[in-house]
Amino acid sequence: MHQRIPPTPAANDLPDRRSFLGYFSSLGLAPTLFPGVLWAKVEEQKPRPVSKEMLRTAAAVAGVQFTEPQFDAMLGGVNENLAKYQTLRKVDLDNSVAPPLYFNPIVPGMKIDRTKRALQMSVPARLSRPQNLEDVAFWPATQLAELIRSKQVSSVELMEMYLGRLKRYNPKLLCVVNLTEELALRQAREADREIAAGRYRGPVHGIPYGIKDLAATRGYPTTWGAAPFKDRIIDTDATVVARLNAAGAVLVAKLTTGELALDDVWFGGQTKNPWDLSMGSQGSSAGPASATSAGLVGFSIGTETGGSIVEPSGICGVTGLRPTAGRVSRYGFMTLTWSLDKIGPICRSVEDCAMVLNAIQGPDDRDLSVLDVPFNWDANRDIRGLRIGYLKAAFSNTRQTPQVDANDAAALATLRSLGVELIEVSLPEHADLDIGTIIYGEGNAALRDPIETRPQNLKRQDRVANQHALRFLPAVEYLNANRIRTLLMQEMAEVMSNIDVYVLPFDYSDYTPNPVASLNTSVTNLTGNPCVVLPHGFNEKGNPTSLSFIGKLFGEAEMLALAHAYQNATGWHLKHPSLRS
Repeated sequence: MHQRIPPTPAANDLPDRRSFLGYFSSLGLAPTLFPGVLWAKVEEQKPRPVSKEMLRTAAAVAGVQFTEPQFDAMLGGVNENLAKYQTLRKVDLDNSVAPPLYFNPIVPGMKIDRTKRALQMSVPARLSRPQNLEDVAFWPATQLAELIRSKQVSSVELMEMYLGRLKRYNPKLLCVVNLTEELALRQAREADREIAAGRYRGPVHGIPYGIKDLAATRGYPTTWGAAPFKDRIIDTDATVVARLNAAGAVLVAKLTTGELALDDVWFGGQTKNPWDLSMGSQGSSAGPASATSAGLVGFSIGTETGGSIVEPSGICGVTGLRPTAGRVSRYGFMTLTWSLDKIGPICRSVEDCAMVLNAIQGPDDRDLSVLDVPFNWDANRDIRGLRIGYLKAAFSNTRQTPQVDANDAAALATLRSLGVELIEVSLPEHADLDIGTIIYGEGNAALRDPIETRPQNLKRQDRVANQHALRFLPAVEYLNANRIRTLLMQEMAEVMSNIDVYVLPFDYSDYTPNPVASLNTSVTNLTGNPCVVLPHGFNEKGNPTSLSFIGKLFGEAEMLALAHAYQNATGWHLKHPSLRS
């Protein structure tokens, strides 16, 4: 389609404040691919000025047509502002610098309960310290907490047991980037002194944990899984680290993340699934899921943008919680995207996740996207008062094995046996929105270092190539994707208006995707809804299979109540891999 353009201005008639893309807006071209494609073309061939041939090539890529006189008319305005863009790129923008735009998952008209209630944990079972302390390695953190609270086990003893297991099994699993042994000993000793003096801080006090190596931790390297940063120390504590410090938890390890938060491959190799060492643990929270599954930590902290908590948790047979977007501060963590990144616990039980979420959630005045909404966990909540949905399409044509399908059917039967009625639900109309447009649109800016500055030092050259290709993503397409995201959020709010939680199978088993479940992961990351995934059986190979629960925005308490009831009725979370030294 031909575009009508105004007369060509002389170069010295263009005011300095006119931007490159602003010029195209004046031509009526802002809604097209052309301006973004042209700028990418200019970047490829800098410092040469834009030529008419470059304009023709960019127009062909963008799918727009112009006459020769129109190309001639553009040249002056296009070249006028090249220096301004080159000046912008000279500014050193650290990954921690966010744009003044904050994602809020709440849509107009939505009501959020902001009444704060007391945390209600389960009544602890009567527990006794086993003769061999290593027998507690796979216990849920809630049970470890009772051993510590009752002074049957010291934090130092527990820390040393887990530290020994980390050293013994990491050569096989490759789930640890760096041990924090000196810090852990100091924190464990302090926890024991306080507990002995009657100053018990709460259920994570004295519990050893590991954190995904995207989190800044004072005095220790923060590598992001990337060789260019393997010795870099960020001299601060992420908010989540600081809050766990304040709660008395004991940090024993920085755990692996796939390079720059992609998959399970980092500069030290591929993190393995403890149930099957021929498999990677999948997702960039690979180390936290692997270490928790293998009984190397009491709990762990992961991050998710498009599936990186739920996917490795499902593969490794542990319980992973992706909280509502805006629930947990991301300050001090690597940014992949400003509008999609989330932080949450990976544990061995649902109530462990509730316990850890309670310690880390809430605003901190640093991540301004975090909302002040209380988390009101009640382990004794009667789930029969909840409205429960199930994503029927995800239970059909799953592309899974007969055993996995049988596990899915058994899970629905178990839920019905708990006295709940299951209501059929469907994904929203705009569920097919490509999450990659937003992830890579934002990630291209966030990860300029090291993708542009030191690409040759990165292990995943396919990632480098993909990021370079996304330089051609026009700003207008990124913005329109987010406008469609608004529609998707409104549609999801309508789906959730009649239910509190819905259930569906986990994304896949042994890397074979369930198409509707995979789409659900993308949708709920875009809308910001919380998710918890937990084991619900084993497949024909003896590897874990899993089930997912999706909650309302800031509805983690209701979602976890249902998942907790299911978990207690089945006991799959008490199974663990048989590791040999």
